[in-house]
Amino acid sequence: MSGIVIIGAGEAGTRSAFVLREAGFSGSVTLVGTEPHLPYERPPLSKPLEGAVQMKAICTTEALQAADIAYLAGVSASRLDAAFGSILLSDGRTLTYDKLLLATGARPRRLTCPGAQCALDFRTFADAMAIFSRTEAGKTVAIIGAGLIGMELAAVLRGKGVAVNIIEAAPKPLGRAVPVRFAEKLHARHAAEGVRFHLDRGVVAISDDGVTLADGSMVPADLVVSAIGVLPDIALAEAAGLATGNGILTDTYLRTSAPNVFAAGDCAAVFEPGAGHVRYESWRNARAQAETAARNMLGAAEAFSAIPWFWSDQYDLGLQVAGLPQPGHQMVVRPAGKGELEFYLDDGCLVAAAGLGPGNSLAKEIKLAEMLIAAGISPDPAELMDPGVNLKTLLKNARAA
Repeated sequence: MSGIVIIGAGEAGTRSAFVLREAGFSGSVTLVGTEPHLPYERPPLSKPLEGAVQMKAICTTEALQAADIAYLAGVSASRLDAAFGSILLSDGRTLTYDKLLLATGARPRRLTCPGAQCALDFRTFADAMAIFSRTEAGKTVAIIGAGLIGMELAAVLRGKGVAVNIIEAAPKPLGRAVPVRFAEKLHARHAAEGVRFHLDRGVVAISDDGVTLADGSMVPADLVVSAIGVLPDIALAEAAGLATGNGILTDTYLRTSAPNVFAAGDCAAVFEPGAGHVRYESWRNARAQAETAARNMLGAAEAFSAIPWFWSDQYDLGLQVAGLPQPGHQMVVRPAGKGELEFYLDDGCLVAAAGLGPGNSLAKEIKLAEMLIAAGISPDPAELMDPGVNLKTLLKNARAA
């Protein structure tokens, strides 16, 4: 094997490059990124430090050089020829590969109403700079979309004294990913902080004055931000004839339909027995898939398996969710200091957990809950409910059994 090319220098692409070296690969590794910066983490973008947008680098130039990773910044892949094992770059160069990892990530879902171009996206460092450089106390911002990104941005802007209106087509915020009770608590907290919600309302048009809603009302705004979710970036793979759907389709080993081509991160829809092709959008998932893909490109045969997990910081509250809570699950609530934990049982088996509390105060409990889920235990709901029963004890007993 002489060379591995990675398209996408986000969390998945960059992590996979370093794992290749950690696993002992000595051939060439080329990492291609569309942005002009060093690879950076996206979560800190919504958390300005002393008014400045944070760019938290995933790695340094020195680390890339020490690992002998060729980093091509500010260029994109224009065409993939999977039959010949080559990639045409936007600057005219052609790269050949023995193995290829597609870590192209996701792109913002676009509004289609008149004036949509007036709304700013919130995905990249440049997007964050554009938003925060134009927001200050006394300004009014309209955020279209009440998902995690929109709500996190609202919390930060309220902390800066910016008036915030959130517009959401669904009847309630955070409806897709966040457990119902915790979504309601976060909604109430935002309302208490002065965020105005316009729920169950479609957007008709955007202008310099603000956002016109389907009921004819106008939401005034100095700035409009679109936060209506993302779509997997599959254009390169699709044009090359790879199997795609809600992402680049892979098997359990993260192999695509093309020989020697793998996919990982937000762009990958991974086959899960009994569930079909599933795509997750989270920082941890990107890292975990990257590590599995890197080892499999070197000849391993590791089926990807990880418990979904994400977190969100809003005001002083920290939300963490492990697993996939479903409406049909039995839910058990457990007080935890100034916060709460929720456990979800499916036919008695613990399959998910969530926590909402001050800062990172419930991180230890959620980590233990993940370990309990991985152990496949069927705990007594009364013990889960009782804060006097140590989760570590439950895990120890499960392992002993």
